[in-house]
Amino acid sequence: MPTNADYTSEYLAIIDRLDGDVRSRRNALAYMESSTAIVHHQVVACSFLPRLFNAETYTTFKRTAETVHRILVRVMQRYLDDPEYRTIFSFDPRLEELILLPRGYDALLPFARVDVFLDEDTYRIGFCEFNADGSSGMNENREITNSIVDSESFARFANQHEVHSCELFESWVDEFLAIYETYEHRVDQPHIAICDYLENAVVDEFKVFASLFAERGVACSIYDVRELSFDGKELTGPDGKRVDAIWRRSVTNDVIEHWDESQALIEAVRAEKVALIGSFAGHIVHDKQIFEALTHPKTVEMLDADEIDFIEQTIPTTAFLDDEHVDLAQIRANRCEWIIKPTDHYGADDVYAGAYVDEATWNELIDRFANGAAGEPFLVQRYITPFKTVTLPPDTHISELTDEQVRAQTQGELYNNLSGLYLYNGTFRGVFSRLGPRPTISKDMAGITAATIWVDFDPKTFNEAIRSEEEGR
Repeated sequence: MPTNADYTSEYLAIIDRLDGDVRSRRNALAYMESSTAIVHHQVVACSFLPRLFNAETYTTFKRTAETVHRILVRVMQRYLDDPEYRTIFSFDPRLEELILLPRGYDALLPFARVDVFLDEDTYRIGFCEFNADGSSGMNENREITNSIVDSESFARFANQHEVHSCELFESWVDEFLAIYETYEHRVDQPHIAICDYLENAVVDEFKVFASLFAERGVACSIYDVRELSFDGKELTGPDGKRVDAIWRRSVTNDVIEHWDESQALIEAVRAEKVALIGSFAGHIVHDKQIFEALTHPKTVEMLDADEIDFIEQTIPTTAFLDDEHVDLAQIRANRCEWIIKPTDHYGADDVYAGAYVDEATWNELIDRFANGAAGEPFLVQRYITPFKTVTLPPDTHISELTDEQVRAQTQGELYNNLSGLYLYNGTFRGVFSRLGPRPTISKDMAGITAATIWVDFDPKTFNEAIRSEEEGR
């Protein structure tokens, strides 16, 4: 089986034979500049070169994502059922209140994206973080894929291989509606709302999903959480329309930040007058404390031998950055082994890898964040060195270059990789492929996105083969 690197080399050779495929690259950039792949009012930076994944990568991603989903759901259920188990987490009392609100439908973790580092030589995986209902990137992946599929480079590669992109939209609409069908208080012809604090939201992505719900004959609106109203009987949007089900895209720490302004939503959920998909229990997964909780004896006792081995192989050592949980002197002395993270932020905010700062800066960071010095808890986690692959840096400025200058940029550069694995109610659906030249892979750190393409197999038939193999064991 060809490796992912083999496919990438072949694709770059095609671009080279096309003398840089300059026209296609300019067309791809023009497509992106007029696309809906907009995050915080900017078109996302992306690569003309897709991530090309073989069947073994798909199998590794699928089994990893679905295994951890099963474990996470078990942890969430234990938290809901067992007050003693809750003590292994350190949550704001308001968070615990939200987590324990009634749900009323079957799916405990409807939507998630688990971010992993994959060594593409050994197929060993380590987790970076877990994201629940605030997860995004689906539209970004779709638009980047659209920008390259009509290129001459892609056409020539596809002529030699079977290729498939990730379908991340229709499958979620199907799953959402199926989950709503299990809601105890469901109504016929429900009105769905996609809700977030819109200054933090990927609104263009919401609009794509809203249009797909509408195509199914299901009314769908986009609301800011703070604009909702509740009279004790009905939750309504700012337009006065009753809301029957919500796809919660707001992360829970934003709810805490806007606590007083979010009471209409909270009270409607408490009164079981709206289906909140997913529930606030998703915060258990989103909060980075989950990494420490997964290795806690109270969690380990719930797992079988294979699951314990899975956790040991994939979860990096994680602990609170304080004297009670770690030897701070050891953390100071071995900075290259560690990365500092907040327990509950997003967007790589306040994330620092020791290997990429000097000793003096590392000690300053520990002083700033250890023992609650920043006013909130921070974690220290064993650093996983990302796998590097060749990619083409974003073509953002090629409109300013001559064709000859663009042709000179076809060799590619080594970037770090981070793969976000989408799970819709526990089923692996696709990958959000991000790359970056710096140790922390995020948009703020010159990170880029690439289209995800499966090569030389059909995921649908492949899933059936995997299922048959597992049932035969």
